[in-house]
Amino acid sequence: MLIGLSLLVFVLHKLDDLLLPLIYAILLSLLLMPLVTKLEKWRWPRMLAIATAILLVVLFLAGLFTFFGSQIISLRGELPLIQSKLVVLFDQQQQMLSKRFHFQPMSHDEVIDSSLSALQKQSSKYLGSTLNTTLGVLSTITLVPIYIFCFLYYRDHLRQFMFRFVEADKRTVVLHTVDNIQSVVQGYMSGLFTVIVVVSVMNAIGLLALGVKYAIFFAVFASVLAVIPYIGIIVGSITPALITYVETGSLTHGLLVIGVFMLVQFISDNILSPLITASKVSLNPLTAIIALILGAQLWGTPGMILSVPLSAVIKVVLDANKSTEPWGFLLGDVSDGEATKKDPSDDRGFLAKFWDQVRGKRPPLAPEPSMPPMPQPRRA
Repeated sequence: MLIGLSLLVFVLHKLDDLLLPLIYAILLSLLLMPLVTKLEKWRWPRMLAIATAILLVVLFLAGLFTFFGSQIISLRGELPLIQSKLVVLFDQQQQMLSKRFHFQPMSHDEVIDSSLSALQKQSSKYLGSTLNTTLGVLSTITLVPIYIFCFLYYRDHLRQFMFRFVEADKRTVVLHTVDNIQSVVQGYMSGLFTVIVVVSVMNAIGLLALGVKYAIFFAVFASVLAVIPYIGIIVGSITPALITYVETGSLTHGLLVIGVFMLVQFISDNILSPLITASKVSLNPLTAIIALILGAQLWGTPGMILSVPLSAVIKVVLDANKSTEPWGFLLGDVSDGEATKKDPSDDRGFLAKFWDQVRGKRPPLAPEPSMPPMPQPRRA
């Protein structure tokens, strides 16, 4: 088992150029399948329905990249002013620290020279990694739409191919498992998009209240990075906090910016995500963290993005088999093991459930099943 697991990890690592576009295409295909199915019910040809769905995704991503590009170009024009203010703040902080701790301060010219020399030594390494990353992104962008089209167009053929490996009496279980995987992926992807939109709005409100420049850009940027659990929000908050600190010269303002992101992330992790995505992806935090680390070690940043949905798919597969069901229980959330289940007839709206989460109130539980009456013993 250990040898097989080691070989599997080795193959997954070596074939990342092939597997990553395939996995992204599978996830996006499952996300787009309801739209394609609905268009086909409206008598659209399958090829036209698939092409329309892919075109909508491409237009959405193009609009997102256009927005980011325009904001980055605008921000680039202010870099000389930010750099000059950063130099002044650097000198002020050095003078204050040198008076307090009695050391010889460095001039900013010395810092720049040392940084440039270190950059020159590592320039070839950085250039090679940048070129590899760029080529990988371009190849992924080119291949993913092709894979999506093939998966959606030949989905019936692929399902029949999978059934040929399964005995006839077990095909119902396999079909149920496949439907569960599709439901999990669709629920996670749609829920993640909803969370990103809501978190973007909350981030923008907080940053605009603090008077942060390019508040909308930083709000959306940090929300998109939140697809990487626990790490994306940290990376997304550093740049606006640094720019706010340079612009205002106040460390308190920079910390307040970080505080806004942390508060919004706390609300997202403890209130929004449980309401929107936890019903579909019931993984405990320990599983998510371990999956995040393993994904980063295996495939880098793309692996971190894929860690949660792939872990949810693995949990569905483990739950489908009696021999592996305990492992699925181990990966699941604590509420999965409760003897009492939530009431499936609870049709309250989102705001009511949101208020219950804020108050820490448990959802309505399903009524206990009534036992049939015991037969009375016959008298002799």
